[in-house]
Amino acid sequence: MAVRKFKPTTPGQRHKIIGTFEEITASVPEKSLVVGKRSTGGRNNVGKMTMRYMGGGHKRKIRLIDFKRNKDGVPAVVKTIEYDPNRSARIALLFYADGEKRYIIAPNGLQIGSTLMSGASAAPEIGNALPLENIPVGTVIHNIELRPGQGAALVRSAGNFAQLTSREGKYCVIKLPSGEVRQILSACKATIGSVGNSDHGLESSGKAGRTRWQGRRPHNRGVVMNPVDHPMGGGEGRASGGHPRSRTGLYAKGLKTRAPKKQSSKYIIERRK
Repeated sequence: MAVRKFKPTTPGQRHKIIGTFEEITASVPEKSLVVGKRSTGGRNNVGKMTMRYMGGGHKRKIRLIDFKRNKDGVPAVVKTIEYDPNRSARIALLFYADGEKRYIIAPNGLQIGSTLMSGASAAPEIGNALPLENIPVGTVIHNIELRPGQGAALVRSAGNFAQLTSREGKYCVIKLPSGEVRQILSACKATIGSVGNSDHGLESSGKAGRTRWQGRRPHNRGVVMNPVDHPMGGGEGRASGGHPRSRTGLYAKGLKTRAPKKQSSKYIIERRK
């Protein structure tokens, strides 16, 4: 995976940095694993705008991703690696030995033709999904469940990985990409390796139009509004607006928004930085 720059033949090309797509092997998704995606433009059921700065954008189709990896003991062959407009990572199409097809998030280093397996008996190799109790300590993992059988909830975006650091009774201690260290039940599944497309963070859209294609409309800062529109609005000239806060008055820099009595706080050993 790499990124490429362009000759500055136009102002938009000057700052454009995109992926090379060299690992992608199919341009059309598997029809049986695709459903249409409705676009709301940030409006609710009566047409009122409830989310600002959304709308437009290219039509997308949802690729149904297998986050549960619950076909234990059935080998699967990696057929293609594809682009998915709904996520930063690439996806891989698996053909199972019993004829079923499923998409998974493509880990770094996954090759076409590789055989993958899930379940407790699977080897701890790239792309295999195992319960945490069967994964060696120190292994790099992604697609981690928070509850057994729920499906992967953590570490799913491009280039991310977590590390299994130790075991404590029926829990495993995981260091997450944010720096948080927390306990997760050993019966939960995770996938070996890190998520692919690791250069995604180096990409730059290059022009406002590319951002519009992604369905994001222009975002105006609170500081340039009037006092009636935003707590940071108003003032003579370029007033900085006091404490940074949201439109509803919540402080934006450093205010802890996690509920103090949240049930899952007891599983967090070290908070994120």
